[in-house]
Amino acid sequence: MFRLRNDTIYLMPAHFGGDRFTTSYKAQQKATMLAVTFETDRAALEAYIPEELELLAPEVKVALHQLTEINWLAGGHYNLVAVTVPTRFNGKKDHVDAAYPLVIWENRTAPILTGREQTGVPKIFADIEDLHIVRPHYATSLSYEGNTFLTMTFEAGGPLTGKDLELAKRDLRSLDLIGWRYIPKVGAPGADLSQFIHFPQWMEVEKACNGTGTLRWTELSAMQNPRQHHIIKALAALPEKKLFRSVLAEGEVILDATQARVLV
Repeated sequence: MFRLRNDTIYLMPAHFGGDRFTTSYKAQQKATMLAVTFETDRAALEAYIPEELELLAPEVKVALHQLTEINWLAGGHYNLVAVTVPTRFNGKKDHVDAAYPLVIWENRTAPILTGREQTGVPKIFADIEDLHIVRPHYATSLSYEGNTFLTMTFEAGGPLTGKDLELAKRDLRSLDLIGWRYIPKVGAPGADLSQFIHFPQWMEVEKACNGTGTLRWTELSAMQNPRQHHIIKALAALPEKKLFRSVLAEGEVILDATQARVLV
C-alpha cells in the first residue's frame, strides 16, 4: 500500500509520488517584467487587506511577468499578472515587510496549483497575451473565454544606465510575497487552515527602462466570468490618484520555496 515519506514534498494526487525535499533547489526562469504602480484611496484598498496585516502605503502595483526557460517546467514558459500592495505582518514572533498579492492571474495550471497549495498565493486562471511590441510601444491583455478585462500598455523611454540602472536593480530585486493559505472547511463555513506564509523570491535585473504605462479595466458580467467578475469589479473601482512609476525590466526571477515559512 502507498505510504507517505517524511523527506518528500507531495501535491495532489499524492499517491503517485512526489519530489525529495532539498534546500539547494530553487525555481529559476528568464523574465520580462512590465510593472505599473499607482496611488489609490487608502480606505478603499484596506477593504481587501486582512486584519492581520498593515498596509504600508496606499499603492497598487500591477506587473506582467513573461517567463521563459523555466527549470521546473523543463524549459517551458507561462505568463502571469500580479496585483500586489506593500504590507507588514506584525505577529507575536514575526515582523515581515513584503508584498501582499490581492490576486495573481496565470495562464498555466501547474504554477497555479503549486503556488496555491504550497505558499497560499491567490492564483487564478486567465488567458494572458505575450507582449506585443512595436518599439517603443508594448502592450498585453488579459481575458477569460474571449472577454478582455485588463489591457496594459507601455511607452518606453531610453534604457537605464550607470547609477540609474543600479538603483533600478536594487528597487526591483525583492519580489517577496506574504501569501494567505486559506483552506475552507468541508461542508461548512469557516476554515480548516488559515495561515500567512513568507515566500522569498527576487529578480536579478540585467537591463531596464522607465516609461509611461497605462491600465484599462473592463468589468465583466457574471455570465462572462462567473467566478472572477467580482474581483475584476473591485480592482477596477480602485481610484488611480497618481501614477508613480512604470518600468520594463529583463533578467532572471528566482523563487526559493524551500525557504518559505509560516508566519506567527
